[in-house]
Amino acid sequence: MISVTVLTFNSEETLEACLKALGAFDDVVVLDTGSSDLTIEIAQGFPNVRVFFDTFNGFGPLHNVASSHAKHDWILSIDADEVMSEASVDEIKALRLDEKTVYGVLFRNYFNGKWIRFCGWYPEHKLRMYNRTVTKFSGDFVHETIVTKGLKVVSLKEPVAHFSYRKISHFLTKMEKYSELFGEQNRGKRKSSLGKAIIKSWAAFFRSYILKRGFLGGKEGYIISRYQADVTYYKYLKLNEKNLNLHL
Repeated sequence: MISVTVLTFNSEETLEACLKALGAFDDVVVLDTGSSDLTIEIAQGFPNVRVFFDTFNGFGPLHNVASSHAKHDWILSIDADEVMSEASVDEIKALRLDEKTVYGVLFRNYFNGKWIRFCGWYPEHKLRMYNRTVTKFSGDFVHETIVTKGLKVVSLKEPVAHFSYRKISHFLTKMEKYSELFGEQNRGKRKSSLGKAIIKSWAAFFRSYILKRGFLGGKEGYIISRYQADVTYYKYLKLNEKNLNLHL
């Protein structure tokens, strides 16, 4: 048996579609961190969903709190802006689960209503299913992943749709959140400066737009590549600021 965990915060735009796609699972844990929209009402409308609450202390720790509420030891982690297809559910249901294996899910990322095949957005596998008696998520605030030391990794084939960036404001919101979490996670551990922020930003744009062929993606490819550059710039600026404040 598999429990699904979903982290939410003001997720009303995408949560209903996400939870509808999880109807084949008997236990879906929604862990909310202070939503003020209709997120909770939407979640409570599904009979297989149980809602819990916590404060935000980083994505990695929150994933582990969510898994602690699950009824089953096998955990499938799905974000509130991700929608599983029937094929992806069937693929997971058909697995002969091995406790010593962590499973990676294939994602199709969308922006402006388009499936983005460039900028490193496809193919994209993320580790999302594991047995909680054997492993867990890392404690990272951001860019968290499932710990795989000593374990086998298997990548699944059926894609899951991901609607993370539905409009420009979502880029700005996530840039603020991710850059802040990056700074918190790395302050006092990594060096930074204005020069490093500039160089890292240029490198991020070049990697996304040229090496990962964002130029083939039209305006969406440029916007995404520019976002990659901007978020990198502010990540290192915030890290530099936090490092300087350590000595005040």
